[in-house]
Amino acid sequence: MEFQHTDKVKDLLERVTKFMDNHVYEGEKVYADQMTEFRNQGNPWQVPPVLDELKAKAKAEGLWNLFLPDSQWGPGLTNLEYAPLSEQMGRCGIASEVFNRSAPDTGNMEVIDKYGNPEQQEQWLKPLLDGEIRSAFGMTEPNVASSDATNIGSRIEDKGDRYVINGEKWWTSGAGDPRCKIIIFMGVTNPDNPKHQRQSQILVPMDTPGVEVLRMMTVFGNDDAPHGHAHMKFTDVEVPKENLLLGEGRGFEIAQGRLGPGRIHHCMRTIGAAERALDLLCKRSLNRTAFGKTLSELGGNYDVIADCRIEIDMCRLLTLKAAYMMDTVGNKIAKSEIAQIKVAVPNMALRVIDKAIQIHGGAGVSQDTPLARLYAGMRTLRLADGPDEVHRRTVARLELGKHQAEEAKAAEEAANAGPQKKEAPEVEKFITTYYEFPGNFTTNLRGSRKFLQAGIGVSTQYDENVIT
Repeated sequence: MEFQHTDKVKDLLERVTKFMDNHVYEGEKVYADQMTEFRNQGNPWQVPPVLDELKAKAKAEGLWNLFLPDSQWGPGLTNLEYAPLSEQMGRCGIASEVFNRSAPDTGNMEVIDKYGNPEQQEQWLKPLLDGEIRSAFGMTEPNVASSDATNIGSRIEDKGDRYVINGEKWWTSGAGDPRCKIIIFMGVTNPDNPKHQRQSQILVPMDTPGVEVLRMMTVFGNDDAPHGHAHMKFTDVEVPKENLLLGEGRGFEIAQGRLGPGRIHHCMRTIGAAERALDLLCKRSLNRTAFGKTLSELGGNYDVIADCRIEIDMCRLLTLKAAYMMDTVGNKIAKSEIAQIKVAVPNMALRVIDKAIQIHGGAGVSQDTPLARLYAGMRTLRLADGPDEVHRRTVARLELGKHQAEEAKAAEEAANAGPQKKEAPEVEKFITTYYEFPGNFTTNLRGSRKFLQAGIGVSTQYDENVIT
């Protein structure tokens, strides 16, 4: 695995870093002031003008839609190439929108790009790519354990020339933004199908009759305006049949294509947030004195700073490995690595930010630094896109699977004592793939149904427990 940046990435990283230094950090202060003014006026659900100003500058400098790989709409960066850029942009909360890389818009754009028809791309993808509108994703439900997405109960019913939608969703991030025009909604179309072929995804315009925002959820008491997280109700919502994405019963298929990139993007941004927290920690520890010494020299803070650096660098390397595997062998084979970083990176960032808060004292939990907001976001990320426990379950099942596969293979060989049979071509290819990653054959042996049939693998066609 070679992590040396290409010349293209070096150039982009230099430009992004310069743009952050020259515009975004100052813009962060202006954004906060404008939001304070909106709140004092009684309506925080407005978009601060500074965002549009910064977006126009970023677009003019070609620092726009950098997240889209292998697409006619983006620069075609690989996950590995995009990682350092995403980390740099993750150092500031407003940077995601400034560079048009905000969740859930990025995932929604990838879905419409990959699975939408030309009409859907013209109507919804292009305005999203231009930063003219925002979007939301309706999946998690208040009345079921949505960490197991097969529990989703909202209905999408075929009524001839249209579908009728009924159900409730919450934590529908982005639905509070006045520019949010479209929701990708996941619900049940085929209740009698196998459990992973019951759900579908469909495009629902926000202004469709029957779409109702019941309330805006708070995160540790904050409303996250103007973005927001909505509790929504859908009552007899009628949408044209052509709004369905890919086809009935293919919602999980779409989700699998969306969630791998989404999770690694979260982790890349989170490493940037941790880096900023460590920067603030170090500056504070050198500029404040107590008991005749700088804070850096008190209370074992050398160890604190060293541990933060070690943890950040370890998580960065794990994230780069996941990105490399996604690029070279695909998201499915990189499933364990993606799950590993989704657990490790937010937890690491929480520890680093907590140390930074402690060094800052009361300022660390106030509005005077970004640390309190960063901490709330990172704590929420341990739930978003699947809770830690689900991702640990994925890693553990795959880890145990290598031993089960070895036992199954040994049993098969014993049963077929005599001349050795040549492995099926797909199994031979699978094993060869794993030898490309030192140590991975023994730590990551796994496969899909075709490998199950050959007595080699343990996983199923769908990763059923990694979605919220």
